[in-house]
Amino acid sequence: MDVFSIEKPQNAFPVVFDSPHSGTHYPDDFDFSCQKEALQSIEDCYIDDLFSEAPRFGAPLLCAKVARSYIDLNRARDDIDLTLIEGDLPTAKPSHLSDSGIGLIPRLIKPGTTIYERKLDAEEVMNRIMTCYDPYHEMLENLIEDAYYRYGKVWHINCHSMPHKTSYPKNALSLLGGKVKAVDIALGDRDGSTCERDFVHALRDFWKLRGYHVGVNDPYKGVELIRKHAQPTRGKNSLQIEINRSLYMDENTGEKSKNYDAFKNEITDMIKFCVDFAQSRCNRIAAD
Repeated sequence: MDVFSIEKPQNAFPVVFDSPHSGTHYPDDFDFSCQKEALQSIEDCYIDDLFSEAPRFGAPLLCAKVARSYIDLNRARDDIDLTLIEGDLPTAKPSHLSDSGIGLIPRLIKPGTTIYERKLDAEEVMNRIMTCYDPYHEMLENLIEDAYYRYGKVWHINCHSMPHKTSYPKNALSLLGGKVKAVDIALGDRDGSTCERDFVHALRDFWKLRGYHVGVNDPYKGVELIRKHAQPTRGKNSLQIEINRSLYMDENTGEKSKNYDAFKNEITDMIKFCVDFAQSRCNRIAAD
């Protein structure tokens, strides 16, 4: 199965971008029961294209091709919804995410919209893990470890989009009669546990100076892909970025907005900023 695409420039810098939710491939064995449009609504539409200039600046770009609704690559490998499984799967360790229907194998698109009208057997689930999940995670780990070997530090940016309706801060305090403003760019480091503060603040200020409303760990903190690969005390930094879809697309039609190209240029500027930041903070330490 064609699980992911990878572009890795020669002599890459220690900045790695990945997009785990931009996949649009629906495998033949999916056998879903809802409308395909419902499945497409949870894709990170265009994120792979928005970040497509990363290799030109020396940063590897890894993008999923398999749809998020088939298997969510940004979940723990054992975060399996037991209400969806027929038979025994002793390795499963459900979390609050799978209990809510949005675990490794999603059960819901949203409350009331189920993906299946059937149970999945354990062999079917393990096949998705071994053919899709494991190869993606192994490739990302290889990219991160290679950069770390060469430079002694690495910055991993996990790229996502968020619907406008879910982009409002969860912990916002507003004045009496005031309105809470939607977040344009959300940066997540799991409350400071996955990335050095200097980089988080630098990226926050990059977007603020361009007039965007930026949230840090609100409304999104990041999930498995930054948790798994981060060790900031050793120089391994992982940061999630969520981009408000209304900045570049019509969420009703799924079409690019007239602002798409201009916003993509700003993403490209951010990519260059990240590479420059990394270059300023490390030296190549391993010979080719």
